Amino acid sequence: MLTLRSSSPFDLFDRLEQQLSQQLQTAERVPAAEVHETPEAYEVVLELPGVDKAAIEVKASERSLLISAERRSQRQLGGQTADAEASRTGNDASEKVRGPLLSEFRYGTWSRSFRFPIAIEREQLQAVYRDGLLTVTAPKANKVSSVTVKVEG
Repeated sequence: MLTLRSSSPFDLFDRLEQQLSQQLQTAERVPAAEVHETPEAYEVVLELPGVDKAAIEVKASERSLLISAERRSQRQLGGQTADAEASRTGNDASEKVRGPLLSEFRYGTWSRSFRFPIAIEREQLQAVYRDGLLTVTAPKANKVSSVTVKVEG
C-alpha cells in the first residue's frame, strides 16, 4: 500500500536543519590551528580559549607533535566554583549551584597531531600559552644522515 503525505516546501528545510543540528552536536570538535614553517623551525598555533594551562599536554616523536587538552565547565571544577558562587551571592555553600539556562560552550577532551616532513628536535620544544593561544615551536633537526653502502658481488 502506498501512503501519500501532504507537505509544504518548508518541511524539507526543517528536516535539513534538524539533521545539520544533530551532526554539529555530535561532530568531533577540535580547536582551530595554524602551522607555520621557517628555515629553522615549525610553529603550531592553536586556539584554546578557557583551557587551564595545567590541562594541556604536548608530546613529540621524531617527526610528529601530539597536543591534547581538556576544557572543563565551571560545574566540573567542583567545590571551588560552589564556594566562589556562595561568597559572591551571600548564599550558603551547601546550596546547590545551578547550571546555565543556555550553554554553547564546548567542553571535553580532544587531541590533535601534526606530522612534519623533517625531523624535529624534541628536546628543544617550546610551548607558550597566552591569551587563549598555545604556540608550540619545534626546531628542525640539523642532522642530515646519509649512508654509503659498499656494493658487493
